[in-house]
Amino acid sequence: MQKGVIKMFDPLKGFGFIVTEDDDDVYFSQQDVHPKSRNKVIREGLQVGFDLKREMKGDRAVNVRILD
Repeated sequence: MQKGVIKMFDPLKGFGFIVTEDDDDVYFSQQDVHPKSRNKVIREGLQVGFDLKREMKGDRAVNVRILD
């Protein structure tokens, strides 16, 4: 599991970006949020854990979990 911080999230469009510990931006969508974290408000500055999925368009964060 990697860790990062929510850099930007648009709830109307349902996607955002996470800044990783290596200072990279990684895309994620509302569907990529782990079911146990879906009831929490996703906002900029939250610490999250996630897994990386390699796709043709680039890396994508999946199983995004809000860290307490």
